[in-house]
Amino acid sequence: MEATIIYRIATAQDALTMCELGQLLNSVHHDARPDIYAAATEDYSRDLPHWSGIFEKPGQVAFLATVDGQAAAFITANLSASAGPLMQPQNVVRIGSVCVAEPFWGKGIGRGLMQRVKDWAIEHDAQDLRLTVWPFNERAIRIYAEFGFEQRAIEMGLRLS
Repeated sequence: MEATIIYRIATAQDALTMCELGQLLNSVHHDARPDIYAAATEDYSRDLPHWSGIFEKPGQVAFLATVDGQAAAFITANLSASAGPLMQPQNVVRIGSVCVAEPFWGKGIGRGLMQRVKDWAIEHDAQDLRLTVWPFNERAIRIYAEFGFEQRAIEMGLRLS
């Protein structure tokens, strides 16, 4: 029997679930850059202020995917207007976080979430969809490229002691 995947817009009541799922993001990022990212924690409610903030501001959205009723993944995004004398005026949707629990990798759930954000962006008259990904996250880079994202810029940083 095939699993039933349901995608829906997340609500503030889903924030603690996002905290729990988000521990994978914490682990991946902390393992590669412990100088920047906090470690995962068993007390995942620590991250509640971060994930709850998504539901407090207009122009932000989170989608949650469940598999047979079990929370499996989420994605966050926000809408903003880009303008200025040097830029073309346009609405931009920026993807913030994408998280798929490991047992659900390879089932197309991340792509399904990306498609929901793309559709949401189009519904909100966005002309561009953007995200930032670290070079160490090769799996994510591959998936984003398969979805049609192109590399446009290189962000650089200098650690100050």
